[in-house]
Amino acid sequence: MDRWKEIEVFVQIADMESLSKAAEALSMSISATSRHLAALEERLNVRLIQRTTRKLSLTGEGEQFYHRGKDMLASMREAEASLSAGAMRPTGLLRVSASLSFCLLHLTPIIPAFTQRYPEVKVEIIASNRYYDLVENGVDMAIRVRRIEADSSITIRRLAETRRVLAASPTYLRRHGTPTHPSDLEKHDMILYVLSDNWNQLNFSKGGETVSVSVSGPVHSNDGQIIRATALDHLGILAQPAYIIQDDLDAGRLVRVLDDWDLPRLTMNIVFPTKAHLPAKTRLFIDFLVQRFKDGEYEKIWTQ
Repeated sequence: MDRWKEIEVFVQIADMESLSKAAEALSMSISATSRHLAALEERLNVRLIQRTTRKLSLTGEGEQFYHRGKDMLASMREAEASLSAGAMRPTGLLRVSASLSFCLLHLTPIIPAFTQRYPEVKVEIIASNRYYDLVENGVDMAIRVRRIEADSSITIRRLAETRRVLAASPTYLRRHGTPTHPSDLEKHDMILYVLSDNWNQLNFSKGGETVSVSVSGPVHSNDGQIIRATALDHLGILAQPAYIIQDDLDAGRLVRVLDDWDLPRLTMNIVFPTKAHLPAKTRLFIDFLVQRFKDGEYEKIWTQ
């Protein structure tokens, strides 16, 4: 039997001086209550309660064990209450992984407000364009653009969809002209992200028409911020998710190219280890990020 239950039953009987009243208080049958008491006495090899036809009374050993047992139960309940409170109150180190661009644009801006609201949480941002094994590397959550996870122990929560946009600086377009069809890109300098699948081939669609174009250029990189900076230096046309260059488009530093054609879109997902009870720090940070995206209407902006 459960040792803690045995002690709880014994203490309840002693408090109420009645086996039947203790059974009622514990929502147990009288026979089950009696079995728990008998099991405790047998395990301790001592009689704790003296039974008569009229009343129950504690033996000397029972009186001694009663006080200790009551203290143990109180400590256990206090520990459980503390743990439950900790589960509701976010504390500790939160490790978040995402690409450098996403970290700069959408993680670091929310950190001040988040840590001000939850001062007992410390946030570690891991900026990387490769995907870490979350469990092996102790990462609490990550932002990824792949649609599926090979590890079934990972939970995926959709964050937003974004178009991939072709854009170049006005200076580059004045010097080299503006392409009017995807095939024109073969004559242009392209700045490409080398970690994408088939990175030097772009697949376009427009209505029912599809076009695949092999492209090249003077500079390629594994980081979106380097690609963005290179385009701002007028070295070519980039192909990047809208969320990376939206501010440059709004400011006119970059200009959309072939905007009536669509490249395959990307879905940004929040991923985290599947757990029966997600730590409060992770759950609240996810909610914080999702609310930021909702308030900013980012998906609506990025899919236009």
